Amino acid sequence: MLNDLDERIVHALAEDARRSYADIGQIVGLSAPAVKRRVDRLRATGAITGFTVRVDPAALGWETEGFIEMYCRRNTSPEAIKRGLERYPEIASASTVTGDADAIIQVFAADMRHFERVLERIAGEPFVERTKSVLVLSPLMRRYTSGSPA
Repeated sequence: MLNDLDERIVHALAEDARRSYADIGQIVGLSAPAVKRRVDRLRATGAITGFTVRVDPAALGWETEGFIEMYCRRNTSPEAIKRGLERYPEIASASTVTGDADAIIQVFAADMRHFERVLERIAGEPFVERTKSVLVLSPLMRRYTSGSPA
């Protein structure tokens, strides 16, 4: 469980992981060395799992986005779903969900035909009973930060 100061540090890093410890310190009211110690501790405890870059999928030529609801055969474990989907580079995220579907998958593709091919391959997985998909017309909002934006 993170305290308020740690949450503010994590939020600052989530906004920009290249932000300096001094800059974060000014935001949260600590010295740069104190921020570094806290970030090191957050990494050591697993609260921060890594640092990465966010790339606009369209910049990579992946301009079509969609979501696939996946309905699985009986007794399909989340681990089996994960193993079956890991090899698709087009999948940005996949989660088990409540409701009728067993999982929801976010897919980025170059175009409609590419999305259709990915959908067909996923639907052909041995554990998949059926799928239902929707395409994104305009992404309205994406948040990459975590914690409260104090």
